[in-house]
Amino acid sequence: MFDLSSVDLLDAFTRELHLCKVRSGEHVVVLSEPGSRGDYVAAAFGAAKACGAHVIAATVPGGSPAPMPSTHTGAGPGLVSVLNDSTAQDLLKSADLVVDLTREGFIHAPVQQEILRAGTRIIFVCDAPDVLIRNLPKEGDKAEVLEGVDLLKRSSVMRVTSEAGTDLTVQLAGSKPEFQCGFADDPGRWDHWPSTMVMCWPEISDGQIVLAEGDILLPFKEYVRSPVTLQISGGHIEKVSGGAEAELLSTFFEDARDQWARSLSHMGWGLMRTADWFATAMYGKDDLMGMDARAFAGNFLWSTGPHPVLGRESYAHLDIAMRGCTVTVDDVEVVTGGKLTGG
Repeated sequence: MFDLSSVDLLDAFTRELHLCKVRSGEHVVVLSEPGSRGDYVAAAFGAAKACGAHVIAATVPGGSPAPMPSTHTGAGPGLVSVLNDSTAQDLLKSADLVVDLTREGFIHAPVQQEILRAGTRIIFVCDAPDVLIRNLPKEGDKAEVLEGVDLLKRSSVMRVTSEAGTDLTVQLAGSKPEFQCGFADDPGRWDHWPSTMVMCWPEISDGQIVLAEGDILLPFKEYVRSPVTLQISGGHIEKVSGGAEAELLSTFFEDARDQWARSLSHMGWGLMRTADWFATAMYGKDDLMGMDARAFAGNFLWSTGPHPVLGRESYAHLDIAMRGCTVTVDDVEVVTGGKLTGG
């Protein structure tokens, strides 16, 4: 029997690689591990060929250094087989584009920064097929997120409030605003398909965060069922109180045995209008990374653990996606009650 499982994906991957500005004669490496989706490897390989690129499909042994199950957590620790192999690293550094189809990616692994400094572009892909297709980025998405980045760069304070009780003040000095737009088109650029978001890496934030029913805890991929209050001082979580999810978070912080587990990392807001907040409820936990929740238009996303600006390396990475927040950057309201002010 013919295996046609990648046919529906080929067009989407080809459009994605066009957004990544893959040109004839460039070198593309499709990186996978044994647990990666074979139809993604085939679609990425075919898309690179359709763009006229030289393409290599490289499969390396699986195995993450992180002390937690690899269920598309978003922690991005990389694969031991690449982290410990200079030949594999040299292959990736020599490519114009790496299509990263590994289960966890290298988002927070320092070796990824080495690869990017060589000028390699990296696009990370791991969500479910219809999530990728539904959230296929548009070229104009980059200009929109860059507006948010520029606002953060020229501002001093971000304030996040909600009717549930969140009131967090974030100091933006030195926070290195960044973005994800769903495609990697500039040399040395990493991005994630799908994603459209603005973020920064602050050091100091103070106040409280109140998680309301329906907010999403990642990588657990669970909806909050009863309110959770987190007291924040100097960018660290000092106290967690509330129902079952409060106990879940407290246990995670304790079991991590990581000095940065309770430290806030990146935070920002989503702009992906095609995202579906219900996606987390519609798939098995091993089927998706959860970018619908992370990038949903008008959400407030904050995280804990690794912080490249401050040089903090950590496996204790949480992403928490919240609805109903108002996000104000200096005197500009970018999100009002969970809705983007720009429509």
